[in-house]
Amino acid sequence: MASGAPEQSSQMAEETPSFLDEFLRDFPAPLSAESPLPWKIPGTVLSQEEVEGELAELAVGFLSSRNAPPPLAASLAHEAVAQLLQTDLSEFRKLPRQEEEDSEEVEEEKAPVTLLDAKGLALSCFNRLWDVCSQWQQQVPSAARAPQRRWLVSVHAIRNTRRRMEDRHVCLPAFNQLFGLSDPVDRAYFAVFDGHGGVDAARYAAVHVHANAARQPELPTHPEGALREAFRRTDEMFLWKAKRERLQSGTTGVCALIAGKTLHIAWLGDSQVVLVQQGQVVRMMEPHKPERQSCGSQRCLRNQLPSSRLAVPDARPVERRGPHSGCLPQDEKERIEALGGFVSYMDCWRVNGTLAVSRAIGDVFQKPYVSGEADVASRELTGSEDYLLLACDGFFDVVSHQEVAGLVQSHLARQRGSGLHVAEELVAAARERGSRDNITVMVVFLRDPGDLLEGWAQGAGESQADRRSQDLPSALSEPENNTPWRS
Repeated sequence: MASGAPEQSSQMAEETPSFLDEFLRDFPAPLSAESPLPWKIPGTVLSQEEVEGELAELAVGFLSSRNAPPPLAASLAHEAVAQLLQTDLSEFRKLPRQEEEDSEEVEEEKAPVTLLDAKGLALSCFNRLWDVCSQWQQQVPSAARAPQRRWLVSVHAIRNTRRRMEDRHVCLPAFNQLFGLSDPVDRAYFAVFDGHGGVDAARYAAVHVHANAARQPELPTHPEGALREAFRRTDEMFLWKAKRERLQSGTTGVCALIAGKTLHIAWLGDSQVVLVQQGQVVRMMEPHKPERQSCGSQRCLRNQLPSSRLAVPDARPVERRGPHSGCLPQDEKERIEALGGFVSYMDCWRVNGTLAVSRAIGDVFQKPYVSGEADVASRELTGSEDYLLLACDGFFDVVSHQEVAGLVQSHLARQRGSGLHVAEELVAAARERGSRDNITVMVVFLRDPGDLLEGWAQGAGESQADRRSQDLPSALSEPENNTPWRS
């Protein structure tokens, strides 16, 4: 059984030969130029900077659809894409469309990028993949045979009552294999992106944020800085694409990179991640909302609303102490106003009367008021952590952080320690509470859910014993060095 414990498994070594044999039976030769592609290409053109991420996404998606073990799919995709990137890509160069050259606006702001033919690149990538499978059928490299940590991740996403599904998510336990990282630090990457105004920005972020992070030289030494730069660079790349293709969408996002024994998170907007440790929610971040500002004066947005509206626009109280403990900290409102924008209340707080988030990838017509600069945080993992939960605002708008632990615990109790479908139950809970938005929930177990259930049961018993001892006369009380389990 896949689990969140750091188990090593040789299962991939057993599955690899049969997968390669089946693949080469179905594709006995490389594709010709006239052959239909076995995958859907991402548009007609790619910039040179987009090639690695887009082709890796194509290859991994195709191999996964054929039930390739995730580490094998990542290793094959990396080798195929790396070989292609070492060739001269100028043969795929595509001239800009005449209408773009004639457009004064595009000419003025056009990004200095070379556009390449996406179909030709996809065909060449598939044939490189075929070559790699043929070579590995004879001898699989030792690096690709190395046992990997196995993760239990439960994820569920629904369109709900919205017309379109604009959320995207990424589950990449084989981060190192996909990008050919050979250092001894094991890495796994998980992310949720919540698009608005279309799905283009969310899909783009789900392909390129982790690819950009892997390219950062500081990833081994300063992972949080690499994540911050990855968000910034992805935003910049998408803005070029948006201007080129006249796209107007944007996306919030949150990601978690587990590197060795350290958890690194980065986020833009109101998608969130929470960590649960021994049944207690550990809050690691504060979402970016237009009304978020430093408190301590009459400028507080709570003081600018009629009393009847005080409960409407605010998020649940932040875990802070002081006279304004229910207010949101930091400086989003001040930043927007300093740039010449404004924050107004129109059914909720909005930037320039439009967007209800103050940071996002994309939203080309709201830059720079809607920032593409991510916030980051890190935390050392001790082994006592239960799981991570990443979700969009369609979930967190109706389910509080503190309710998460109880919902997960109840599910595991009913399912006798199986966490495979816990995300489905969390999504259902959000929908039952009135969420009409797209909903995506991802639960990444850091310990085996069966062990969690056993620990909770033991902790409940110790708590009851502790309460009974407190009811005894003082002369009969047990010693106080028996510390109850935290629940």
